[in-house]
Amino acid sequence: MKLVRFGDPGKERPGLVDRQGRIRDLSAHVSDIARDTLSSSNLSNIAALDWDSLPLVPTDERLGPCVGHVGKMICVGLNYSDHAAESNMPVPSEPVLFMKATSAIVGPYDAVEIPPGAQKVDWEVELGVVVGRQARYVTRERALDYVAGYCIVNDVSERAYQLERGGQWDKGKGCDTFGPLGPWLVTRDEVPDPQALEMWLEVDSKRYQNGNTKTMIFDVATLVSSISRFMSLQPGDVISTGTPPGVGMGQKPEPVYLRPGQTMRLGIAGLGEQCQRTVDARIEEAP
Repeated sequence: MKLVRFGDPGKERPGLVDRQGRIRDLSAHVSDIARDTLSSSNLSNIAALDWDSLPLVPTDERLGPCVGHVGKMICVGLNYSDHAAESNMPVPSEPVLFMKATSAIVGPYDAVEIPPGAQKVDWEVELGVVVGRQARYVTRERALDYVAGYCIVNDVSERAYQLERGGQWDKGKGCDTFGPLGPWLVTRDEVPDPQALEMWLEVDSKRYQNGNTKTMIFDVATLVSSISRFMSLQPGDVISTGTPPGVGMGQKPEPVYLRPGQTMRLGIAGLGEQCQRTVDARIEEAP
């Protein structure tokens, strides 16, 4: 099942993608694609509805982030050995974790803003894991039972903020619009093996990233189990599981970074595609 959220920013409503690829309105049955809606029982109830009786959503409706009210967005760094190599960093012996501000989350086709003064804005296609129920100290063997589904994440990063401004990585990861999610939340039953998904990213039609989740250092089950030992995971939390090689920072002979007016397209097999235009960030003056 493919779940979506549609409508204006901050006013998104829940929906699903029917068997013909059309979006149907779920507002009469659930309040949002978020929190308790993501439990196994509630997802089963949605799947059991008569989809053809649900109202059709106009095709020109904006798609918002596929998960609402995200409590935590936990990111995994250097989770592909070849990406660690292109970043000139050692392969980690256990998952490298950092947080991405939830205020960075936007829809899959929303613009990505280049912050004022930013010079090294980069792209990262990643598999997102959406938590379906509380997870505390779970074993690797049971870890996938706590997953509601999967989505695409573009972990946009400002490398100078991340690596040259002191402190942890959060500075370069949490800027507004740096976390597109979607287009769909694809439920776990439709992704039998999260370690066998092709993934790619293009900028202005040039392919930079080609990868597969099979080359993760730490697989999804290991990540869920490991993270749950450091913090409880709640329904609707998102884990962004790392990126394969091909980011702008690793290009040879010189790095390549985003500038306003470019187009990113990215996708993961079975999870759809995203597309973002880069723009200058609006500077809001105090009244």
